[in-house]
Amino acid sequence: MTTTDETQMAETRAAQAQTTRPAGRPRSARAEKAIIEATLDLVGESSGLSELSIEGIAARAGVGKTTIYRRWSSKEDLLVDALATLKRPFPAPGGVSVREDLITYIRVFQQDACDARNRCVMNIAMNETERHPRLVERIRQATIEPRRAAMAALLRRGIATGELRADLDVRIAMATVVGTVMWYIRTEGPEENGELPPDLAERIVDQLLAGLAPR
Repeated sequence: MTTTDETQMAETRAAQAQTTRPAGRPRSARAEKAIIEATLDLVGESSGLSELSIEGIAARAGVGKTTIYRRWSSKEDLLVDALATLKRPFPAPGGVSVREDLITYIRVFQQDACDARNRCVMNIAMNETERHPRLVERIRQATIEPRRAAMAALLRRGIATGELRADLDVRIAMATVVGTVMWYIRTEGPEENGELPPDLAERIVDQLLAGLAPR
């Protein structure tokens, strides 16, 4: 067999292997997803961040520790990235009115507050600050601050358009919006069907705007 023939056969085998390779996500992507999921599961099950370990995460994900360390240099880096996946950005504001955009934002809060995994982000932010101040600050910057910035921009737009009071304290207004949603969910809870009232966001926004709107 000539060198040319051998080369052609090698190219043919390579092409066949390429076409018969099973479809699906690359192995590295599957491993990363398994690691993230394992981290979130263990965060939800643990009573504190100190209980989490790379060994435990690796065992739950079914990977070796080296697989994790190839992607994240520390447990803290992994935690920040894992928790950041829970807090998707707010939808882009429609710009029709502050009322409509606030309703959209509050619906996102509702969905998060009713999800056990999402609640763990707020629990960490509230309960782990003294023990892990730098880690909690990183988590806040990755998960909470982007939403705070989006809501602040929305409220300032409302001030500029005259929909909200010119003397509005934006920080207090944000705390009022988020605090009202969290209070309702924690104290009133879902209805018998396990869901929150479908018009809850509209009711909250309309009540708040009665105080935030120009007099």
